[in-house]
Amino acid sequence: MTTWHARMIAADNDFDGAPLLRGEFHLDDGHGDVESATLFLSAFGVVEAWINGQRASEDLLTPGWSSYEWRVRYSELDVTELVSTTTVIGLALGNGWYRGRLAWAGGSKYYGDELGAFVELRVRFADGHEQFIGTDASWTSGPSATTANDLYDGQDIDARRFDDAWLDPGFASNQWVGVHVLDDDLARLEPYIGPPVRRQLELTPVEVWTSPAGKVLVDFGQNVVGWIRASLTGPAGDVVTVRHAEVLEDSELGTRPLRSAQATDRFTLSGGDDVFEPTLTFHGFRYAQVEGWPGGADALRDGGLTAVVISSDMRRIGRFETSNPLLNRLHENAVWGMRGNFVDVPTDCPQRDERLGWTGDLSAFAPSAAFLFDSRDFLRDWLRDLGLEQSHDSDLVPFVVPNVLKYIEQPAEFGAPDSAAVWSDAAVWVPWAVWRAYGDRRVLEEQFESMAGHARRLRSKLSSNGLWDTGFQFGDWLDPDAAPDRPWEAKADKHVVATLCAFRTASLVAAAADVLGGHAAAAEFGQMAADLRAAFAEHYISEGVILSDCTTVYSLAIVFEILDEADLGFAGRRLAELVEQSGFHISTGFAGTPFVTDALTMTGHLDHAYSLLLQTENPSWLYSVSMGATTIWERWDSMLPDGTINPGEMTSFNHYALGAVVDWMHRTIGGLAPLDPGYSRFLVAPQPGGGLEWAETSLETPLGLASVRWELSNGHLEVSALVPDGSQAILRLPSAEDEILSPGTYSRRIVMEGVATAL
Repeated sequence: MTTWHARMIAADNDFDGAPLLRGEFHLDDGHGDVESATLFLSAFGVVEAWINGQRASEDLLTPGWSSYEWRVRYSELDVTELVSTTTVIGLALGNGWYRGRLAWAGGSKYYGDELGAFVELRVRFADGHEQFIGTDASWTSGPSATTANDLYDGQDIDARRFDDAWLDPGFASNQWVGVHVLDDDLARLEPYIGPPVRRQLELTPVEVWTSPAGKVLVDFGQNVVGWIRASLTGPAGDVVTVRHAEVLEDSELGTRPLRSAQATDRFTLSGGDDVFEPTLTFHGFRYAQVEGWPGGADALRDGGLTAVVISSDMRRIGRFETSNPLLNRLHENAVWGMRGNFVDVPTDCPQRDERLGWTGDLSAFAPSAAFLFDSRDFLRDWLRDLGLEQSHDSDLVPFVVPNVLKYIEQPAEFGAPDSAAVWSDAAVWVPWAVWRAYGDRRVLEEQFESMAGHARRLRSKLSSNGLWDTGFQFGDWLDPDAAPDRPWEAKADKHVVATLCAFRTASLVAAAADVLGGHAAAAEFGQMAADLRAAFAEHYISEGVILSDCTTVYSLAIVFEILDEADLGFAGRRLAELVEQSGFHISTGFAGTPFVTDALTMTGHLDHAYSLLLQTENPSWLYSVSMGATTIWERWDSMLPDGTINPGEMTSFNHYALGAVVDWMHRTIGGLAPLDPGYSRFLVAPQPGGGLEWAETSLETPLGLASVRWELSNGHLEVSALVPDGSQAILRLPSAEDEILSPGTYSRRIVMEGVATAL
């Protein structure tokens, strides 16, 4: 455990929920030059730091949202170039997740009443001497230009209160007061595992116009997460109001999906040249309604607004493109959906009064996330919180992580909080996806206690018949045939889904134990899986028909490999029949959607999988694309064909879970799939179809860049592949023998009936 010299402090005056804090120090004399200076920074709330007037880093919303009851993260920053003989450290605080509004009940301050700040500066000199400088009772506090701030509701900034003098040596003001030390032993402080949140890119408006109601509207052309930076000049005291939303409805800003979130920033002008950037909030938006802008829409067309896109700072590693523009847009929508929802916590949505780390969404999307971005440490960080929540609640994996819902009365239909299939299974499915993607044993070592604890709790929930057939279940949430206000009413029997998920979980925990050399645990959970398989066959299968006889139950049973050979053959045929009977429209929800195309492919119905993927009518993946979507939607029909917003209370236009199909697209269309963890061995096996003429996929694996490109031309399939050093690939082409590929670049051409030959 780190020994700290600084303390967590709070301002004596709350200063509109956004106090500034400052400390002024002199470096010790007689020890030579400064060799290094490291700043450790944390807060109860969110904090930004300056040293001698310069930002200490480009990190945003530090220290993010963790399970604050047991874990508050700190960042470690190299500030060697910023310190001087007299050093002023300035801190700006905001409410963030710690004290701001969270979830739909309207409550706040779930973690504490007071904002706090923590800084420790460790300076090492040429002779080895170390000096420790940090927050303590000698610091002072004062007002900032921010007069209100909340992640859901927005930020108010009064430019007349901007004054950088507080960062100057010798600063004093009668508006400033003292601070007090908070009663906290700092044992909760832990370093970040995952990356910080940072600015990613900027967008300028593609259109500015006046609506029928006389409102000035701005379109940035892409649904993003972040805020709008405003640069303008106007009369002192005038207020510019910017409200954000994802869509338009009836030619006006569509704010109903925001529910109680105001998503509104207000900027009070100074009379000079002002630049406003509300970094203590964030919004999910494509459109903005702007009121009070000097000169109105005409002036705005000349510039002044910039959308600043933020996300956890993850490197893009996976790419995919085809000859079909709609599929390319679908894939890009999944990328944007992940970028916008991976803002420190993997949230369900970034715009309404929710923005929670729903476990079920990540259970569905983790393999896709691990391919699109290097999300290994981001997911390890979140799994650390999952394990903490679980270990403090009798191994119950909550619906959301961090679990703020434990402080909020839940809807009656949820019943008493308990383990739920898919959602609680994130404890197992997510670390397994990380292991498969990156080959990093740490995630299994770190999470195995959590994985096993969840499986054992799950086992305790099984009835005497061996099935998981009691308690609340989300089931196949958001089945397109469910009523908009009853998303849990799916065609798939919820206990069939739960038992199937229990089987998968037990199987994966057994596999993880085997990787780690835990033979007893491998046997324990292997037996649990065998018992579940037997119970499932006895109670839920009759002459091949699985209870509730719908797309989702067959998809899960096939992909989870619970069926014997005879039942597998029937399930594949029945699944294809159901998909065909649906007119190749989607008929699955959160549980079935990530697996339906794989189930069809595994049972020899690739054409059905392509027809399902390429459907453009509602409900389908491409319906939203045909409606102009630039992110993945929560519902298949978040916007109805007539352009109105779905009447359901939950209607997000940026919800990554249903984009989990991109994992199948990478592996099956693109033809790049892991055989061993971390792509030390991978499969090159493109399966053309759906009228596609070509596709290309690449991934920066832990061993280097792997890529596959294929093209159909004059009755031939031409395939090229890149195998990085240290890895091996298996080339599998239609009607050809498997070929082992060592590191290097390869090209092959086959007649579609045919034999592979080198070009």
